Amino acid sequence: RHDAGILTESQIQEQMEQHLVIGERTYAIYGDSGYPIRDQIVQPVSGAVLNEDEQRFNTQMSSVRVSVEWMFGLVTTLFKYVDFRRNQKLLLQPVAKYYAVAVILTNSYTCLYGNQTATFFNLQPPTLAEYLRH
Repeated sequence: RHDAGILTESQIQEQMEQHLVIGERTYAIYGDSGYPIRDQIVQPVSGAVLNEDEQRFNTQMSSVRVSVEWMFGLVTTLFKYVDFRRNQKLLLQPVAKYYAVAVILTNSYTCLYGNQTATFFNLQPPTLAEYLRH
């Protein structure tokens, strides 16, 4: 299924509208052009001719997007069973539950050992106790 369809089915847009506005500031997530344009979803600037600021924005956001892909890769590296193309059978297995557990365990692993994304952004992951408390 397409990203936009999954976004609509998830009903997360309503949650984003509620939780991405803090005070007078509206925050957004970055999505590719497969997502609908919304106040809460920022996309790459498109067009035949981009000015310097638009090119810089696209370059910077592309590097951030790559860091998200690293995390998907880490989940499937640590838990090969959740590699959907090879192992998961939609409608025959609780795929979403398997993946959610793999993400929780990957986040726990990150708390203990760090990861490429934390290093890239020069961030310290929370302790395992802090992560599991929330």
